[in-house]
Amino acid sequence: MRVDIVTKEYPPEIYGGAGVHVTELVKALRETVDVHVHAFGAERDEPDTDSYGVPAELAGANAAIKTLGTDLEIVGGVQGADVVHSHTWYANFAGHLASLLYGIPHIVTAHSLEPLRPWKAEQLGGGYAVSSYIEKTAYEGAAAVVAVSEGMRQDILRSYPALDPERVKVIYNGIDVESWRPVDDPEFLASIGMDPSRPSVAFVGRITRQKGLPYFLRAAELLPPDVQLVLCAGAPDTPEIMAEVQELVRALQEAREGVIWIEEFLPREKLCAILTAATTFVCPSVYEPLGIVNLEAMACGAAVVGTKTGGIPEVVLDGVTGRIVPIEQVQDGTGTPVDPDRFVADLAAVLTEVVSDPEKARAYGKAGRERAANDFSWKAIADATTALYAEVAGSGR
Repeated sequence: MRVDIVTKEYPPEIYGGAGVHVTELVKALRETVDVHVHAFGAERDEPDTDSYGVPAELAGANAAIKTLGTDLEIVGGVQGADVVHSHTWYANFAGHLASLLYGIPHIVTAHSLEPLRPWKAEQLGGGYAVSSYIEKTAYEGAAAVVAVSEGMRQDILRSYPALDPERVKVIYNGIDVESWRPVDDPEFLASIGMDPSRPSVAFVGRITRQKGLPYFLRAAELLPPDVQLVLCAGAPDTPEIMAEVQELVRALQEAREGVIWIEEFLPREKLCAILTAATTFVCPSVYEPLGIVNLEAMACGAAVVGTKTGGIPEVVLDGVTGRIVPIEQVQDGTGTPVDPDRFVADLAAVLTEVVSDPEKARAYGKAGRERAANDFSWKAIADATTALYAEVAGSGR
């Protein structure tokens, strides 16, 4: 069986969890499946991997239209596949058209949902209506939709009620615990100003509304004064949110010591060192289908404090691998807390609890490492995905 995977992100161009997912899934699938990858961006020299750019005629177009132009370039390359599998709305159009053109089943993996990211209109303008249309069309026409958590599955069915629930399957994200592991690197920590003898909270993520970074920065004002903050945060969605984060960080740096902001992309080994040294990792997201970054932190032996939203509680076991912070959210698709001040206070209280008990934090981290290794291996995820390929190919959908 030949399976063609369509993705915007693929090495060396990865900026989010979807790219990590595709990279690791392809690696595991290729042990048993003939996999061809079609990716956006620069030329790659990996076998059975093709790259596609934006057609020259669309150079000045809206970002969403550029995406569709790249998708059209990809469709021809999918000919000959038995199954096409697309990741994120950027790739969904190519998968959907290839399915129609060649009569092959299309599988979509849902890493996020456009109806639950209305702030994307700030970034895409009218292109957000285009991305929303593409996602809806692809999902409703797919032979199967993979949700990366049970919480995500429920979100999919609420967002797209025309979908047959039988076609929406849960297959979790995974983690490579050989690559993501505890790393002791005191020289690097010293170079960024992080003191491993002091309690610390680490954040890793893009500067986007869904990651909830501004809420954490407000909560940080309420943490004990000896707690360090290590922010590995870059790639802002818009100038507006970047300006908001800059102002909040500036205020924190004026009010307390040990506020470290790293905007550049760090190699995995360096991130592992930060996560290993941190007393706790924080995931303050207001929208998170699963949160692969939580698995990365757990694999490094960090306790995790995460929001009770999306798939986070399915990964972070409250009182076992970390703590879950309650949040009541407005049901308008934005994920905004009903009472932002209450959410900030609750987040600060739980973080204070964890950083104030380093022994318990270490126990959470140890349990998290074991859970990541035992329950989220890429081999198990690849096996479940391969079984789904066989199911949809056999059904003729």
